[in-house]
Order: sequence, then structure tokens, then C-alpha cells
Amino acid sequence: MGRFHRHDDGHEHGQGHGHGHGHGHSDLGDHSGYRTGGERIEVLERIFDENDHTAAANRADFDSAGVTAINVMSSPGAGKTSLLAAALRILTETRVGIVEGDIETSIDADRLSGLGATISLLNTANGFGGECHLDAPMVRSALSKLDLTALDLLLIENVGNLVCPAEFSVGEHARAMVYSVTEGEEKPLKYPVMFRSADLILVNKVDLLPHLDYDIDIFFRNLRAVNPTAAVLETSTRTGRGVADFCDWLRTRCTPDPEGSAAARGDTTARSQP
Repeated sequence: MGRFHRHDDGHEHGQGHGHGHGHGHSDLGDHSGYRTGGERIEVLERIFDENDHTAAANRADFDSAGVTAINVMSSPGAGKTSLLAAALRILTETRVGIVEGDIETSIDADRLSGLGATISLLNTANGFGGECHLDAPMVRSALSKLDLTALDLLLIENVGNLVCPAEFSVGEHARAMVYSVTEGEEKPLKYPVMFRSADLILVNKVDLLPHLDYDIDIFFRNLRAVNPTAAVLETSTRTGRGVADFCDWLRTRCTPDPEGSAAARGDTTARSQP
């Protein structure tokens, strides 16, 4: 499924589920190059209808339990598991659950164990075709292993992939994307769906900048061309730079709104310039 694309920006325009990450059916991409283009669009409609229905159910469960859900995405090796581990060491007063998504193995789940979070491992090779992303039905299956009422924050670590995870809402309140400076300055232009869908972009491994032929100003220019409003933090788990700020961002989304709205959990995300 992840080889198909719905939008050039990953967003539904003019409607949604109230959290800014719905995906409508008005544009499923150009499939005219396929002889079976019409049939493909019909299949995509059914798949995305199922996903959107289940994402709404997940979101309702999160809201009912008072849990803030964050979809954490990146390419493979960008450092999202290391950042989550560093954050867990700081968020000791927050009740955290993690849905740990991978195609195979428990390697990343094992790295996060013992740090105070409740972890539900989700391997997409076990019943979900080995997909390169998480979707709402997959996440719903993982939620059965978690007591949402015992959590304040749910971190959904998506499968490492710069394309497919951005296309599927899982019911999250906000999206955080981890980008490593080792990936090159051009990535926002080459993968605009991912960068445009993120509420927070963590520019990671900045401790390596002195050793790279890399111009961070070019990266920011490319980023703002596709997403002018996302919050940005520069981070390094080796030096600790930005990790506390990331935790503050997460805490802000867990703070109850005194007027009872979901805005404080990320539906209306306050964003900062780099």
C-alpha cells in the first residue's frame, strides 16, 4: 500500500478529523500511466476509507482517556529512538506509553525498555504484510496492549521511511519528524509530503556539523519553502542539545486546556521559527 500516494502535501483540504492530519479522497495522485489506473484508485479509496474510520476511533479513545498521541517519524537511522530514550530519562514525571513500530525485530523496543515507559511492540511483518509504515488499524491493534487511562502521553514511533508514514493518519494529535543533518540539505524538496505534514521538526545530530560538508542555512531555506510554520529544534543526543526543549514541547501538548478544548494537546500548534 505504501507505494501509492494521495496528495502532494499529505493533508486533507477543506475538511478533516479536527486534528490537521486527515487525508481526503479528492486527489489520489496521477495513475494514468497504469493500464489499471481506474481499478487502483478504487482500491485506494477503500484502503483510505478504512484507515480514516479507524484513525477517528483511535482519536476518540485517546481523547476519552485524556492521552496526547504524537506520531514520531523519520528516515531509517535519523536517531528517533535515541531521542526518545533521551526524552524518557527526563520525562520521569510523565506517564508515557510507546507504540514501537518496525518491520521486524524488537531491537528498538529493547533499547527503550527500562526507561519508565510502557511499550507495545508492533512489527508490521506480523499480520500486516511487512508494510513500510504504520497505519491506523495497525496502531489500533497495538493499543490493546496498553492501558490508555494510565498514560498522559503516547509516543508512536513509526517505521523509518520518509514517504509512506506521512500519508496515513493514525489518530495522533500532532506529528514530530526527526531529520538528521547527515541526510543532506535537499531532503525537504525531495520529500515534501513528510516535511509539510510535521508540526515539529527535530534537526538531529547537529554535533556532526563541524565534520560535514553541509550548509544548514540551505536546509532551512528548503524547509521553509515547503513548511513555513513548523516548529524547529536542533538536537543531539551525544551532547544533549535540544533534548530538554523537545521534552518541553511534549509537556505543553500534555497540559490540559482549562476551557476543555484539545488545542493544548497540539490541534492548534504554536510554532517557532528556527
